Amino acid sequence: MNEYIKSLEREFSLIKNGFKEEEKRALVDYKNNDRDYIKKLACLSYKSKVYQVRMYGVFLFGYLSSDIRILEFMCDEVSKDDNWRVQEVLAKAFDEYCRNTGYESAIPVIDEWLSSDNPNTRRAVTEGLRIWTSRPYFKENPQEAIKRLARLREDASEYVRKSVGNALRDISRKFPELIKEELESWILGSKEIKQVYKLASKFLGGN
Repeated sequence: MNEYIKSLEREFSLIKNGFKEEEKRALVDYKNNDRDYIKKLACLSYKSKVYQVRMYGVFLFGYLSSDIRILEFMCDEVSKDDNWRVQEVLAKAFDEYCRNTGYESAIPVIDEWLSSDNPNTRRAVTEGLRIWTSRPYFKENPQEAIKRLARLREDASEYVRKSVGNALRDISRKFPELIKEELESWILGSKEIKQVYKLASKFLGGN
């Protein structure tokens, strides 16, 4: 297994953009090996100093995330990774968890992550579920997506606020009246809320 990780480091370190190769290899390895092997492989690959191999490992974590210990590791440890590309994959891995669990069934975990003290954990949800209303459950219940995003309109992290504003903007394409109604209820008393409002209202007439 160590030799395989070294081969991944040599191969993936040449990739400077995107994530498709890491994602494709992770899926192939997941499908072709038993879960115990994949757990060991994911944990070992996540220890790599090569961020592309950690990305690969996080994709594996997403496939394994029905295991509560893996999900907690994603929330508590992967969210601390200092590479922004790894954080992008964490968002994808969280969506993989929600997809496999069922978005409605995943709501308690969605809310837990949205309440995290770590902005990377919060953003893994706001960004990972985009476009929210293209996801099952939220497609039929757009208000449930909107209210969860709107709660973060004054988030301390600009990184999160941009994701929230863009996610609300996405929803406004199909549900403009719902977004307009939500935005009209906001008191634009801080620069943080104004920033999210500007992003969210981009496709609404008269803003």
